Amino acid sequence: MGSNMTSVALQDAQQAIVDVMPSLRKFARSLTGSADAADELVQAAYERALRSPETLTTVEQPIGWMFRIIRNIWIDETRCARNRLSAPLEEGEHIATDDTERTLTARSTLARVRAVVADMPEEQSAAIMLVCVDGLTYQEAATVLRIPVGTLMSRLCRGRLELARRFKDTGTKC
Repeated sequence: MGSNMTSVALQDAQQAIVDVMPSLRKFARSLTGSADAADELVQAAYERALRSPETLTTVEQPIGWMFRIIRNIWIDETRCARNRLSAPLEEGEHIATDDTERTLTARSTLARVRAVVADMPEEQSAAIMLVCVDGLTYQEAATVLRIPVGTLMSRLCRGRLELARRFKDTGTKC
């Protein structure tokens, strides 16, 4: 009977991480800047999570656990390939306009923001991505990062000020 309960608990845990896949893909996309790279990152996170069924059944907040796995894999990958965030947008993504000049300006600005965020300290860039890009609440982002809400708010403030400073220094408007 204990084995059956374990099997049910594992199935429930597996379903819980499957249910959060859209949020994970969005988070991964915000980190990588590429739909394909995001899918690879999410796949790697699921592979890592499913390799540890004993851990999976004990996780209280599956989404936070999966966010951390994705973030950790992404950090490992970006240490080897710093230019991932500067990848161009796939054709037609995020910018729907016929105005070529506005499109080019928007893409250029987005590429610059990605490059600046990629170059910022990881603690600031992670906070900015979770709150500003993925739309998590301060409490949700703090839980994902395993830090107090006040610390998250401080990192966000410093990160936003740093973004503003870097754009001001280059004369780029955000």
